[in-house]
Amino acid sequence: MRRLFPAPAPAETPDGPEALDTPEALADAYAYPAGGTPWLRANMVSSLDGAARHDGRSQPLSSDADMRVFGVLRALADVVVVGAETVRQEGYRPARAREAFADRRTAAGQGPAATIAVVSARLDLDFALPLFTEPLVPTLLLTGEDAPADRVAAAEKAGARVVRAGSGAGVEPARVVRELAALGLRRMLTEGGPRLLAQFAAAGVVDELCLTIAPLLTAGDAMRIMNGPGITDPVRYTPLSILEEDGFLFTRYVRG
Repeated sequence: MRRLFPAPAPAETPDGPEALDTPEALADAYAYPAGGTPWLRANMVSSLDGAARHDGRSQPLSSDADMRVFGVLRALADVVVVGAETVRQEGYRPARAREAFADRRTAAGQGPAATIAVVSARLDLDFALPLFTEPLVPTLLLTGEDAPADRVAAAEKAGARVVRAGSGAGVEPARVVRELAALGLRRMLTEGGPRLLAQFAAAGVVDELCLTIAPLLTAGDAMRIMNGPGITDPVRYTPLSILEEDGFLFTRYVRG
């Protein structure tokens, strides 16, 4: 993997432009801002024609390099926030501990793996899945005050922790950020899906977007990376870095 932007000096390494071929180098490239302020990073993949999924899943748009970045972003995060529909469609599993990042996480005061936090209004989830039965740290369920009591009880019986992050049936994105930060989970990563990310963007809480652009065309009517409430005035994001491998572009943008 090589860096395209910011452009490295021609003699930056003995072999030419900077190479990012180790987990440590990628982790340094994607490090969270220092200072401990809550920071919500989104990670998504898109085809050249704007599709976030193919045949209902994001995996067909991915690559080995994309999965390496995916793993690094998870390894750096305190918590991974994901929508219930994405959990159902993508077959989500718990985050795993990775030896390559163990020392880095220990030094940062983190546990062995990121917590998975699922956003769900109705808690319509299969609590027999490994996400709930086999996590290194208990899975969180982010829901509203009006979540069905029987589903809350079933979730807690399965070992999940229910966090109220909305005054009604659903969650409020800004409150999600506050509630997670109050739990000490300040390095936040959301992997969507498109509806959840659109809600977070409309609420103005997405600090950073890591977007993989796959060199693929899909056509069809698949969702974009955001598919939900609109933003009255487009919000400007500034490019921070662009990496490339096998034609896949790994872009990183920050708000402002």
